[in-house]
Amino acid sequence: MCKVVYRHADGTETALDADEGQSLMNIAVQHGVPGIIGECGGELMCATCHVYVVSPETGGPATEEEDEMLEFAACPRRENSRLCCQLVVGPDVEFVVETPEAQR
Repeated sequence: MCKVVYRHADGTETALDADEGQSLMNIAVQHGVPGIIGECGGELMCATCHVYVVSPETGGPATEEEDEMLEFAACPRRENSRLCCQLVVGPDVEFVVETPEAQR
């Protein structure tokens, strides 16, 4: 079991336990985490699961497709911007991500 913490723009946090192999987007949608929409269901066709990765410092490099999709995010892109449909919980990894103020 791993932990994922979603920090929201209003200063609140949602902390959830997650099973290895789940995407951060699926975890968020299943638990009704505010700020994560996941319109495309994790098919890398929208940018409605945009997050800013706080920890670990990277969730691995973004693919070219993810990099292109991040250009359509509703909030400003940062160096640590990722689509959480592409971030998968691994063994003994605690993810901390910030949700942007808005998604499309």
